[in-house]
Amino acid sequence: MMMKRYFLLWAMGLIVLHSSAQGCLMDSLSYSARVGFSVGGTSPVGLPATIRKLNRYRLTPSFQLGLDAERHMTPFWGVLLGLRLENKGMDVDAQVKNYHMAMDRGGQHLEGQFTGNVRTKVNEWMFTIPLLATAHVGKTLRLKAGPYFSYVLSRHFDGYAHDGYLRVGSPTGPRINIGKDAGQRGDFDFSDSMRRTQWGVMAGADWWFSNRLGGYLDLNWGLTGVHHRSFKTIEQTLYPIFGTVGVAYQL
Repeated sequence: MMMKRYFLLWAMGLIVLHSSAQGCLMDSLSYSARVGFSVGGTSPVGLPATIRKLNRYRLTPSFQLGLDAERHMTPFWGVLLGLRLENKGMDVDAQVKNYHMAMDRGGQHLEGQFTGNVRTKVNEWMFTIPLLATAHVGKTLRLKAGPYFSYVLSRHFDGYAHDGYLRVGSPTGPRINIGKDAGQRGDFDFSDSMRRTQWGVMAGADWWFSNRLGGYLDLNWGLTGVHHRSFKTIEQTLYPIFGTVGVAYQL
C-alpha cells in the first residue's frame, strides 16, 4: 500500500514536470526514462579509528525509477532536470573499538563506549530532483554533473551491538558484557533522528546503444548527513554515498 502511494505521487510529479516543460522551446527538449539499481551506504568521510574493519556487507534492494527532461543550449551543452523515486539501503556489520553508542539491553537503556561488533540496517524511500549540466560527446555519450535535492518519505536506521562489551559513560566506566541473542545484545533505533531533506552532488554518464536504448552509471555523494545536526549519539556524521547502474530509454 505504501509503495502504491509513492508510485502515484511519482506519477503526478511526472505530469507536473511534463506540463512545465511544455512552456519551453519544444524543439530543444528531449526526454528520457530510467530504471536502475543502487549500491552504497551511509558512511563517515574518512574511516575513523573507532571503526576497525567491515565484517560483512549485504546487498539490499535499492532501486531507482525516474524521468528526465533535457534542454539543449548548444549541440554540446545542455541542462537536465529530473524526478526520481528511489530507495537507498544498507546492511553492514562492522567491528568497532571505543565506539560511542546508545542501546537498549534487556529493558535497560545504556550509553557509553562500545567495543565489539555492530550491525546497522538503513532504508530510505525518497523523491530526488537532480539539476545537472550535460555535455554530449559524440552521438552516444552524455556526461552530466550537478546538485540534487531529496525529500525522504520513509526512513529506518536500526540495528544492534553484539559480541562485545560496553563501558558505561566513559572508556573507564563500569563494564557490561553484550551478547548476541535477543535480550543480551544492545538494540538501537535512530530512525526518528533522521533528516527529511537531503542534498548533495551527482555525476555520471549515459551511453546510448541505439537511438533510444542505453545504459547509465551515476555517483551520488550526499553533502548533508542522514541524521539531524543535533543528533550526537553517533559521533561521526554519516553521509549517503551511492552508485547507480541501470537502463535508460529515450522517449
